[in-house]
Amino acid sequence: MRTRHVTAATFSADDLLADRTLRGSVFCRALTERTDAFLVDVFDAGSPPDKTALVAVGGYGRRELCPGSDIDVVLLSGPNVDVSDFAQSLWYPLWDAGFKLGHQVGTVEQILDVADGDLDTATSLLAARYVAGNTGLATELADGGRDQWMGSAEANLEALTTRVAERHGQHGEVAFHLEPELKEGRGGLRDVHSLAWSEATEPVLHTSEAAGLSHAFEVLLTVRVELHRVTGGRSDRLLLELQDEVAERLGHGDADQLMADVAAAAAAIRWVGDGAYRRIRRALRDRRWRWSTGRSRPDVVELGDGIMLDDDRLFLAEDVPVGDDPVLPLRVAAAAAARGAYMDRLMLQHLASGSPPMPDPWPDEAREHLEALMSTGPDLVQVVEDLDQAGLFVRLIPEWGPCRHRPQRNAYHRFTVDRHLLEATAEARRLRHMVDRPDLLVVGALLHDIGKGYPGDHTEVGMGLVRTIATRMGYPEPDVEMLVAMVEHHLLLPDVATRRDLEDSGTILAVAQSLKSQSLLRLLAALTEADSIATGSSAWSRWKADLVGDLVARVDYVLAGGDVSELVVGLFPSPEQRVLLEGGEDVASGDGSTFTVVTTDRPGVFSKVAGVLALHGLDVLDASAHSEGGRALSVFRVTGVFGQAPDWAAVADQVERALAGRLAIAARLGERSRIYRQAPTSARPASPRVSVDNETSDVATVLEVSCPDGVGVLYRITRAFAELDLDLVRARVQTIGSDVVDAFYLRDASGSRITDPDHLAEIELSVLRWVTVDL
Repeated sequence: MRTRHVTAATFSADDLLADRTLRGSVFCRALTERTDAFLVDVFDAGSPPDKTALVAVGGYGRRELCPGSDIDVVLLSGPNVDVSDFAQSLWYPLWDAGFKLGHQVGTVEQILDVADGDLDTATSLLAARYVAGNTGLATELADGGRDQWMGSAEANLEALTTRVAERHGQHGEVAFHLEPELKEGRGGLRDVHSLAWSEATEPVLHTSEAAGLSHAFEVLLTVRVELHRVTGGRSDRLLLELQDEVAERLGHGDADQLMADVAAAAAAIRWVGDGAYRRIRRALRDRRWRWSTGRSRPDVVELGDGIMLDDDRLFLAEDVPVGDDPVLPLRVAAAAAARGAYMDRLMLQHLASGSPPMPDPWPDEAREHLEALMSTGPDLVQVVEDLDQAGLFVRLIPEWGPCRHRPQRNAYHRFTVDRHLLEATAEARRLRHMVDRPDLLVVGALLHDIGKGYPGDHTEVGMGLVRTIATRMGYPEPDVEMLVAMVEHHLLLPDVATRRDLEDSGTILAVAQSLKSQSLLRLLAALTEADSIATGSSAWSRWKADLVGDLVARVDYVLAGGDVSELVVGLFPSPEQRVLLEGGEDVASGDGSTFTVVTTDRPGVFSKVAGVLALHGLDVLDASAHSEGGRALSVFRVTGVFGQAPDWAAVADQVERALAGRLAIAARLGERSRIYRQAPTSARPASPRVSVDNETSDVATVLEVSCPDGVGVLYRITRAFAELDLDLVRARVQTIGSDVVDAFYLRDASGSRITDPDHLAEIELSVLRWVTVDL
């Protein structure tokens, strides 16, 4: 039976939600105060027994209530005080008012017993705050919670760091995720809470770190509040489809700027957290060492020039004249990365405030230390991030600034622009054996996408930036031009390898004429691999690696003076395939990743087979077609869903039905598209575009189609070709994130290249229509 309580209608926060001037912590405090007042009224109206208190804990205790937050409270009672009836009078009004309530009931001793074995309860009590009732009980719980936490400091820290690592593994990086989890991800709001809990036992944060942490926390809290306003409920994942609206509400120019701010804040939280936990682990380790040995850890090692190494911490001796040496930050950074050490945070502050600017041009020593740093592999990432967070890296390379934390906002790229460049450089170290100039390889990798931070085509912009940067760094003119050429052509090899026929001599000659140099070719081959691996898991496959390797080998042969006509090329059709063509029987069979169809030559064969493959969830990587004597051969190379082997018997059965006109391909694809509708994976899907290349091949017109990916895209495009009675000779199909870039070698009905502008215009019209039509 319910006891008397305040009605749900007495609580409303609608005015707070509507007031767009209330943002971030200001909104949270206002909502907390409103909630406190309501809870006090409900508490008092229930006629509380003596020796009872209502205490806010967790986020509510910290006054961080967002629109969709839970209300976590503890109802305390003195020993032998029965509060069961009163508790009901308290909880029901809160439930009726729509609160998501997390509640505990017990004595101080009982609650502390629970906290002793439960990390979540223990950490929530660190924010215990009096709301109503007996202040003495509330104070006793808050003090007891803190004392108990401190009394098991080492065990709590170990449990906390384990929990943090598990949470990071589950939710990923806020700074890099396309749809970041603002609260639980690495660099998210929960990391700031965890740092506060750690600081309660082992204070390690420097003043500047605490200030940066506070600012970053406010950025993410502001976004979280607005996200809750937009969704009307609890949602801590900033979905792609919501980013524009949240950006508009917060006054950002666009969602790119919003996500850059989110990434910058998350990176700052991650950086402070990494440093803090490193110092905590070090403090605990040193303490255990002293306890077990009765002495301090071994003395530090001097590396030269006043650079000191204390285990894995690198710092400067006190007498080093920081203000006299502009190269010192690079010298220290290179030494740290070479030893897998981290740079002392106070030293970084000292360098940032005291080191002079680098001369223009750089002295040779500075360039050598930069090359050494960039040649250390994965260890360079953390070291450059240290320099960057301290403001030292952008001082060395001012053009780096617009790339910092710049989001790419698609599923294809796993990192922001700046982190991608560092990851590519780290990968490049592994490939130094491929090139004559490993120094240029790592610097070129560092700068190849620097134009992405600026308006315009990132390659063209990047060429100008790199010429300026390399000249300032003191590189001789031939090296400057080589670095510029690396930026100019950094997409050439992967684009040609995946979109052009490598058995066409025109393709090989065109690449050779563009590069002119074996040295540049080898630099680009290594850069292509490093760039692709750093981009994401889907950007560098065995298939792509083989294609790029094949292209490089052929172009290298020509650049070495070989005759392109002497290159050994694969035969299509092969002798075995010719037997099938001449046999007179229809064939539809799969083997491994290859599906082969032989049938009577007629319009639409290729398109129908592509449609059936799409119905089975198979992605076409490469396809070839040939027809003669009234017979048609089509060979598809595919990849299955999640790497599973295709059910070739089922595919063959449906292909036979499709070719006999007994399968409603378009209708079935339309249904599959509705069932398997993909969530957006890019902020800016490609607008459908058709381009024509009549220069590369002497035997066919290359038609390149770019459009958003979707069910049956290859079927749609090639259906347009069938409509116009075009002969499809070769198809190269590539998915880049949420977009496809497909290249088709086409001939007209007479077997010639297509050069008539009107005919090409009709092809473009048909293709653009089919890729946008709703099946």
